[in-house]
Amino acid sequence: MTDIAVPSTAEGMPPPRPPGRDGSAPGYDPRRTLPLRVEAVRQFRRRRTLVTFGILLVLPWILVLAFKLGGDPGPDNNAPGLVDVATTSALNFALFALFVSSGFLLVVAVALFCGDTVASEAGWSSLRYLLAAPVPRVRLLRQKLTVALAYATAAVITLPAMSLLAGTVAFGWGPATLLTGRTLATGPALNRMALIVAYALISQLVVAALAFLLSVTTDSPLGAVGGAVGLVIVSNILDAVTALGSWRDFLPTHWMYAWMDVLQPDIVWTGMAKGASLSLTYALLFLALAVRRFRTRDITS
Repeated sequence: MTDIAVPSTAEGMPPPRPPGRDGSAPGYDPRRTLPLRVEAVRQFRRRRTLVTFGILLVLPWILVLAFKLGGDPGPDNNAPGLVDVATTSALNFALFALFVSSGFLLVVAVALFCGDTVASEAGWSSLRYLLAAPVPRVRLLRQKLTVALAYATAAVITLPAMSLLAGTVAFGWGPATLLTGRTLATGPALNRMALIVAYALISQLVVAALAFLLSVTTDSPLGAVGGAVGLVIVSNILDAVTALGSWRDFLPTHWMYAWMDVLQPDIVWTGMAKGASLSLTYALLFLALAVRRFRTRDITS
């Protein structure tokens, strides 16, 4: 019998497969690196994710307890504020919870999810190993930003959703009371609340984008989160300086509470349109800077 020679690089081993057309390893597909499911599970198992959602789920019940212990304030004029009507129905209670939380608590939650995502990898010295997997840099940013925004969105939605549940249990279901004292049926009120939550999400985009920019710039997650929260604090301080006049319109937080115009008998869209356009502009600018910075950054950690 004639022996058949099988080419090999080592005894008993077949020859290596040829590289791909682009010179990459055989079987390598950058579209399969760092799947969203894997990144979402990794982020969900983080302690900060569980603690953040735990606070957002518990806060409405703490507010219910505070109202129960303090009593019903009741409206004292023909144009009550949100706190005056918070105990009249679940819808008003949810609006009150969103009002007291959107200026700081939700800002911290959004900044935490978006500011910790890349900086934490650098802090653990695992970022360079992800890129050596290899995961393309732009894809890594896109996957991490997508998951971070998804968790930030869930955080913003979780608070009013749990507030509706807590308000229904504590104060019952009923129509919403507008800022003018008029009532609005539950159906239209739910539609308006969905609009309010959507605007709250858009207004938080500037915080998310800045936190993400800082996350790809520094190796300190605390610095990235603190920088984004600090922007909101400084912006609120400057917004209180009336001497700035129309310059305050360009501050990131100036239109944060423009959703209050939804609580008028006829919705006023001007403030929300300005706020949404400003937030989107800042967000796109910060995200573009983040991509540019990360593509040229020397990763050593």
